[in-house]
Amino acid sequence: MIPEKLLEIMKHEGVVAIATLGKDGLHMVNTWNSYIRISPDGRLFVPAGGMHQTEANIAYNPDVLITLGSREVQGRHGPGTGFLIKGKAAFITSGPDFDFMKAKFSWLRATLAVTIDSATQTL
Repeated sequence: MIPEKLLEIMKHEGVVAIATLGKDGLHMVNTWNSYIRISPDGRLFVPAGGMHQTEANIAYNPDVLITLGSREVQGRHGPGTGFLIKGKAAFITSGPDFDFMKAKFSWLRATLAVTIDSATQTL
């Protein structure tokens, strides 16, 4: 289940960082809060226009760490909050999940689908 505070953050713009680990070490890419969609079964969908190294890393090791936040959402100690998401990721290049995202982001080449293992508020 996705925490309500995380859903609230996703209504505001902010930077998302996605970290993966492959044969050649750590790699990180960025996207925007507004690009993330939630599937009916609670996975996070992220449009991938590039993300080639991320895709290679996930083929090697599906573990992913994601951080996102917003200054506009009340945190534990004042304005602004964020989350650390740990999960398993896969790239989808065809089928209904891909088509769903392609309809929203015509430029994508794949959908990054993340099954959340944990979502921890960090601020």
